[in-house]
Parts: sequence; structure tokens; C-alpha cells
Amino acid sequence: MDAFTQQAWKRLRRNKGAVAGLAVILLALVVAVFAYFLAPDGTSHANRMVLEIGGQRPGFSVQMLSLRQAHAPQDEGFFHRLIYGETPANVLLPVTAWRFSHDSVLVEKYADETSTIPAAYSLAQVLYGKDSALTDLAGARAMVEKEHLERKTYRLGTDKFGRDILSRLLVGTRVSLSVGCIAVLISLTIGILLGSVAGYFRGAVDEGVMWLINVIWSMPTLLLVFAITLALGKGFWQVFIAVGLTMWVSVARIIRGQVLGLRELQFVEATRALGYGHTRTIVRHILPNIMGPVMVVAAGNFATAIVVEAGLSFLGVGVQPPQPSWGLMIKENYNFIITHNPLLALAPGLAIMLLVLAFNLLGNGLRDAMDVRGKI
Repeated sequence: MDAFTQQAWKRLRRNKGAVAGLAVILLALVVAVFAYFLAPDGTSHANRMVLEIGGQRPGFSVQMLSLRQAHAPQDEGFFHRLIYGETPANVLLPVTAWRFSHDSVLVEKYADETSTIPAAYSLAQVLYGKDSALTDLAGARAMVEKEHLERKTYRLGTDKFGRDILSRLLVGTRVSLSVGCIAVLISLTIGILLGSVAGYFRGAVDEGVMWLINVIWSMPTLLLVFAITLALGKGFWQVFIAVGLTMWVSVARIIRGQVLGLRELQFVEATRALGYGHTRTIVRHILPNIMGPVMVVAAGNFATAIVVEAGLSFLGVGVQPPQPSWGLMIKENYNFIITHNPLLALAPGLAIMLLVLAFNLLGNGLRDAMDVRGKI
């Protein structure tokens, strides 16, 4: 680590806002990686539906009877669950009361807040997903009571399909961080390439690149994203590419300006005198000296990508159900804002605001820390 990097890191650590933003980003990264282990609903996309308890308030609690499926999935490994979540081996049935009767369990199924429906299930059906003879009735009752009857609490409530809002919020962190990461990589790749070429060679190359930048910049960003998304189709990866292809313009302008200022300095003149090629001069001698501004614009573009993806998903052209996205969650639950449960839509909105604010604070901190005119 050179002296400038050490001083920049010291200035960054003194910026409380930037440190707080970095802490939020690191926390979001951990949540995104281990989302299926942290979420109360660890199924794929946190998409376990219990329609009877749809639209419940935060803190809603209900007794659940777990019915084993006849064809239970095979045991899935750690990495499969880490990436895709687990395949549910049972069906959850909300109940208000229950009791045993010989080889059956009698329940009052939860229908809504004011009514219940009586039902009976054999112990074998609960345990194995099919009716069969039981040799140890007392043991079967004990197993049902211990493993198949539990009280579940929904900390942030449930959406209209009865899915756990907290679980979908945690899993949705993956989409926001993924779209930001991939969009930034695409925008930096295109922006650095075009900006460095335009600033280094100048002349007709510079005029051509600037003409393209001005044309792209004149188009409304959201409409341009719409056009690219409709051309590529709706989906998880398409929205990443669409957002990335609209964010390279600001990167290219900044890189061009930085390269224009560096190309006339003595160390660049020395590379020409030594006979180095243009590619080596740009890649090994110019670009390493402008990584500071690149990091700052990358943090800003990360925040912008999260907001754009949320807007696309809200409008229905971004991430598609059942995959959780914070913008899609707002779309699915925004009608609850004017009814009895506004937190269903406000929770993902607050998550977007917090993560975008974290990236903006980090970007501002990086800008101040890498300012060579700043105080050491």
C-alpha cells in the first residue's frame, strides 16, 4: 500500500458518514450471500404462499400445522440451498386450535380473523404424506406435537399471497446488489474504453466518441432503459444489461477529462520516448492514475442502478415474479398504503432508500479521501 493510498484510507476512516455507508453495504452483502439461511422462509425466492393469512400486519402470529408431502424432495446440499434456497417438503396449514382423537388430529383451520373451518387429518398423513398403519400411536402423537405444530411469527407481516415480507426483503437484497454490480461493471468497461481512447487520441476519434455521448445523453434515461429492456425481453439478466448500457456515458466523460489532463504530463511523454505502444501507455501508466475518480463514479452509478432497477420492476418490465425485488414488492403491495397495512409497501421502499443513501455517502467519502488537495 503506497503513501497516497494510506492517507486516503485515513481520511476515509475519519468520515463518519462514509464509514456508516460502508458498514451498511457490507451488511447488505452478507445478507445477500446468506439470504436463504437468514430468512424465516428459506424456500426458493421466499415464495411459500399461505393464502389464508394474506395481508397481515407486522408481528402477526399463528399456529401452523405442517403436512408432509407425499413426494418429498431429496436432501439438498449446502451450496444448493445457499444459491437456490430449499425445496419445501411440507405444506403449512394455519390453525387456531387442535386436539388428538385416536390416530387423527382435529384442527380448526384459520379462514380469516373471524372464522375457522373444522378439519381432520390422520397422523400418518401429517407425518408421511400418505395414510398408513401406525404401530406406535403415542410416539406418532409426540412427533406431530413436537415437529409439526409450531407457532410462526411474521415480523413484517405478509403480502396478499401470504408470503413472509421479511424473507422476501432479505432475498431481494440479492437483486439490488447484483444489478448494481453488473451494471457498474458494464458501464465501467464501456466508459473507460471509450473515454480513454477519446482523451488519448483526440482529434476525429474524440469528436466521434463525444458525438455518441451527446446523443445518448440527450435521451431520457428511463425511456432508453425501456427501449433496451423491450428489445432484450423481460427478465433477471436483461434488466442488468439494460441498466448497464445506459450508465456508461457519465463514466466516459469523466475518464476522457482525466486522460486529457494526464496525456501531456512528463511521464506519458517518457513512455512515448521509450517507444511504448499506445495500449501499454493507456493501460499501465494512465489508467492506474485515475482510479480515484473511477471509484467515486462507480459508487454513484451503483446507487443509480438500484433506483433504476426498482423503478423498472415497479413498472413491470424488470425482474419478474416470483423472484423478489424491492421495486416489485412495492408494486404488489402499494394498495395497502391507503388501507390498513402501509408497512408492506413502505418496508422495501425504506430498504431502497437506506442502501442508496449508503452508496452515496461512501461515494462522497471516497471523493473527499482521494482529493490530493485535501488535508492529510
